[in-house]
Amino acid sequence: MHRSSNIEMGKSAPCSTSVTWDNVISIDEWLKLQPVETWKKKFDESGYLVVENLISEEDLKHYRDIYNRMLCGTIDASTHRHDLGNITERKTESENICQIMWPSIYVENLNQGPIHLRGLAVAKVILGDDAAFDFDMLIAKMPFTNTETPWHQDESYWPDMPDKRAASCWVAIDDSCPENGCMWFGDKRVTNVFPHRPAREGCHVLTCDWSEDRGIPISLKAGSATFHHGLTLHYSRGNSVDKNRRAYIVNFRPQSMVDFERQKGFDHGKEGVTGVIAHGKTHEAIAVSKE
Repeated sequence: MHRSSNIEMGKSAPCSTSVTWDNVISIDEWLKLQPVETWKKKFDESGYLVVENLISEEDLKHYRDIYNRMLCGTIDASTHRHDLGNITERKTESENICQIMWPSIYVENLNQGPIHLRGLAVAKVILGDDAAFDFDMLIAKMPFTNTETPWHQDESYWPDMPDKRAASCWVAIDDSCPENGCMWFGDKRVTNVFPHRPAREGCHVLTCDWSEDRGIPISLKAGSATFHHGLTLHYSRGNSVDKNRRAYIVNFRPQSMVDFERQKGFDHGKEGVTGVIAHGKTHEAIAVSKE
């Protein structure tokens, strides 16, 4: 069993449940099985990286169980839950796009599982040894919700930081494809933040000018992941088919920049998003509109 980690959560809400990670190989053993020498070059050249089979089928059972309990409310994450797809009318009884910030504060040892620990190991390769955990979230597009996440760059939402290194690890909890909302990335790496605007008047979700004909869809098998930089253009279609599209996202950046954010009071909605969303504030205040 593998439990070593430098992921620190800090003060958080009391955990309502726990998970135990049995028979998980060590990070060093896992890395020996990976094409580590190719990762940084691919990430630097395109702005994103695909890592196949980041977690196993056995690990997926744990994540799916926890995910489903949060979605149905057995684990009450309502303080950190909202509709990321509020840019359009609700299509079903559930949210257009269900987003839950900071799921790891609700489940003891969730941040000691392979998504966080292997994600951090990849981040240290592509960003540097000073990479550290920043925040995590769940984003679910359930069947026939058919609401897109518009083209954007994550950095457009963040405070201006002196060190721009960052990586978002997007793990497919279900098989993802264009029809149910897989990730699309821009067909070239860009080095600047494009002008962004609200996707709808009064909405905190931002978008910029880009389109599918300049994008690359990344279909993933469940358990595989993408890592993308804060400047990388990305988007996903709505889920137009009868199958789930659940993703677990963990963000990493240099520890000094995590400290920089917190000193500015920027914690990616750790204190909760309900009241802030209701008052129409932007991601600059709560950091909740990123996939």
